[in-house]
Amino acid sequence: MPETRTHPIHVRPAVLADEAALGELDRATWSTLHAVTPRPQPPYNPFFDERHRPEDFLVAEAGEDGGESRPAGYLRLVPPTPLACNTHVRQIQGLAVADRARGRGVARTLLRAAFEAARGDGANRMTLRVLGHNAPARALYESEGFVVEGVLPGEFFLHGRYVDDVMMGRSLAP
Repeated sequence: MPETRTHPIHVRPAVLADEAALGELDRATWSTLHAVTPRPQPPYNPFFDERHRPEDFLVAEAGEDGGESRPAGYLRLVPPTPLACNTHVRQIQGLAVADRARGRGVARTLLRAAFEAARGDGANRMTLRVLGHNAPARALYESEGFVVEGVLPGEFFLHGRYVDDVMMGRSLAP
């Protein structure tokens, strides 16, 4: 299991009790690098809802110097459609890592846990979408076997400029 500088990273399924911590993490990691929605403002919407259920999320926990372990990141992994002909695919629809845990392998650990979880559910393919200007995320995904499978040029108009929507995918075959 990968470790942070001195603390192990554990990945587990999310539970309803993670609501507050994941909501806080989601708001803290909002960035123009990856967000297509406006910055969240109070009163905040619930993190979990009918479309974002706890069972759709993996949570990475990293120990802190005080000995406590708390969420350091999350990944949302879902079927891309409700169609029976598409059940072999899982899609990453969100990945966030706390600033305090960046550069410590949390995102890579979450990705690898997602591969295993998807395989365990019978999937043999994984996809995601990433903004074209998000070079750090694209480099991470490429290093984990994702390839660009399509680009929607200028799909989003964000902060005064057009941004590409990049579709990436990979096989989950061992």
